Amino acid sequence: MSAGAATSPFAEDQDTFWHTTTHIMAQAVCRLFPNTRYAIGPTIDEGFYYDFDVVRNFLPEDMAKIEEEMKKIVEENHTVEHMSWTKGEALEFFEKHGQAFKAELIRDLPGSEVSIYRQGEFTDLCRGPHLKRTGLVRHFKLLTFAGAYWRANEKGPRLQRIYGISYQDKKNLLEFVRRREEAEKRDHRRLGVELDLFGMDETLGGGLVLYHPKGSAMRMVIEDFLKRAHRKLGYQYIFSPHMANANLWKISGHYENYKENMYFTQIEEQEFGIKPMNCPFHIQVYRSHLRSYRELPIRYFELGTVYRFERSGVLHGLLRVRGFTQDDAHIFCREEQLTGEIEGVLDFVQSVLNLFGFSYTVGVGTRPEKFMGDPELWDRATAALRSALDAKKIQHEIHAGDGAFYGPKIDVALKDALGRSWQGPTIQVDFNLPQRFGLEYVSDDGSRKTPVMIHRAILGSLERFIGCLIEHYAGDFPVWLSPIQVRVIPVSAEAAGAFPAEVMDGLRARDIRADVDEREESLGKRIRAAELEKIPVVAVIGNREAQARSVNVRRRGKKDQEVLSLTDFVEQICREAMVPDGAINP
Repeated sequence: MSAGAATSPFAEDQDTFWHTTTHIMAQAVCRLFPNTRYAIGPTIDEGFYYDFDVVRNFLPEDMAKIEEEMKKIVEENHTVEHMSWTKGEALEFFEKHGQAFKAELIRDLPGSEVSIYRQGEFTDLCRGPHLKRTGLVRHFKLLTFAGAYWRANEKGPRLQRIYGISYQDKKNLLEFVRRREEAEKRDHRRLGVELDLFGMDETLGGGLVLYHPKGSAMRMVIEDFLKRAHRKLGYQYIFSPHMANANLWKISGHYENYKENMYFTQIEEQEFGIKPMNCPFHIQVYRSHLRSYRELPIRYFELGTVYRFERSGVLHGLLRVRGFTQDDAHIFCREEQLTGEIEGVLDFVQSVLNLFGFSYTVGVGTRPEKFMGDPELWDRATAALRSALDAKKIQHEIHAGDGAFYGPKIDVALKDALGRSWQGPTIQVDFNLPQRFGLEYVSDDGSRKTPVMIHRAILGSLERFIGCLIEHYAGDFPVWLSPIQVRVIPVSAEAAGAFPAEVMDGLRARDIRADVDEREESLGKRIRAAELEKIPVVAVIGNREAQARSVNVRRRGKKDQEVLSLTDFVEQICREAMVPDGAINP
């Protein structure tokens, strides 16, 4: 129930409220656009939507017209009547009124009866529940128009979708609108263009990212940090190819269980699969030698770029792509080492997320309906995950059936500055792939045993993580993470002479990411440009500063300025630019 529901005069939950509002919206659309065919109108995590087949495309000005008609329906205060019809009665009604989508749904429903709701002249197939009267819905807002396909089939009819939100308390609606406006300001797709971080040109193909120099600079900071942190924690860095013979994917089980998400090609009459995951390659490195129990655990790490098929309709900036890089690692260990290794990964996750300023929640995904291997091994793997979480006193929820096809997993969801959740680190325990690939080690008694494998990613997809970072910080990154850390602005070439070049040399010699703005624009305009580009530090140099070998330092978001000698300025920036990775300890 929403925060506003506690003070509501009726004991209905938010889902019920949204169900009723989406029917009010559909009723309004049908009034304004005769012969509309209405499809489905479910509730979602925040609000609701309804899909329509309308004679023309919705226009921006239609939003206000639909809202006004919804207000009339609320004022008319129709009774919402719930009925149970036979499938025959329902088919006859909806076919008579030209509602082919509803008729198709009814034919596919099990049983002999269906649930129907009616308010005024509007009748709909719906499981409900609903409020008793339309007059109980007072505070609502329509949000966006979007395209959709009937039953998510790209070959099916194309529909128009309207998203909306409603609350029982006006304060909750206003707070939602405020958060939505803030989210739009932080949208990484918009900021990615404005700050010149990355591009996603359809010429490349949907879901493929092209990092521009500024975005690449930020990504390199993250990658360099990850490499240092993994070395400190005993991981060995490896590289693997981008594709492999289909036989590898058949052994791993991906061909059978994951093929619909992969890309395949034919080379010299052999089938090759573009890699969707790195694990089979890391397994091949392990099995290149016979291992001793004394070598375990062995930890391999790779910044591995993978490719997975995603439908075009679900692609979303950096957050949902087809090609992405994982900070992927696989730990091969003895079963008695398993819980301790998981605890070490949990410590790593906690340190990294604290560094980037994220809070988080944790869930455990258990055996799905489609899985490989022995259920008893799954139970042991799940027990190890939960034991490690309990040992670290980390609260977690059980997500039944949400494991990977080869093993259960810990999923960590990041919480950003607006309280939104994003998929983040994962830790998966796998008894199955080591068995399928015949992995062994020589135990202390000389016998051959099979190691356990931990799949883990700390950031997950770098693309998704960078998208989250952009929205979390609204593009206003701390100095150590900022693509450009310092902008040098000479007041004029004549006044500053050669000193700006000397400042730039001093900064770059200490690996500070700096540039210079020498355009023939006013000083104020160039300072304003640096603000808009969210550059954290601006160093202004005029005749006075050049003569004193100093810089006038301005910091983003602060009115105060300070004058520092070149030496002091460079040392100060170096301290601020240092990646704070001291928390990562072996």
